[in-house]
Amino acid sequence: MTMAVKKLALNYDEFIPLDAEELAERGIARAYEQLGPALRKHITVPAEVQEKIDHANNSPSYSVSCLGKDYFIYGEGDHQESWVRATFAFFDIINRQLADTPYRLFAFNGGNELGGMFLTSEQAEKARESLAHKTDWPYLPELQSPWYGQFH
Repeated sequence: MTMAVKKLALNYDEFIPLDAEELAERGIARAYEQLGPALRKHITVPAEVQEKIDHANNSPSYSVSCLGKDYFIYGEGDHQESWVRATFAFFDIINRQLADTPYRLFAFNGGNELGGMFLTSEQAEKARESLAHKTDWPYLPELQSPWYGQFH
């Protein structure tokens, strides 16, 4: 008896390691710059990302802005969920720029294991069909708890 094996629809050579903690610790612009060559395969000129870091008071703050949208990461003692907000901001900044293309930057995993891959919706769906565990499926980050867009 022969069992059919589903072919994995992902090329993990194109996986981009990110790490949500590093993004939240004032690393969004650095990660965005490193992602530049891969992003330029899909758009001509990536938008500028501006970081806003305030060390002036006892409660530092960090936010980023891009294409007229501000993303609060942490401040005023509110560091809870900064990893989630940084992840959402990073992926939203990129995916807003990809709106006129068939590609999106899909997230994989989360936290320190966070990574991304440029996929079409069709490729993401094929990956979901070939991966047994929902937590391994590519997803688009959201700011809605408890799973923030990740499949469970």
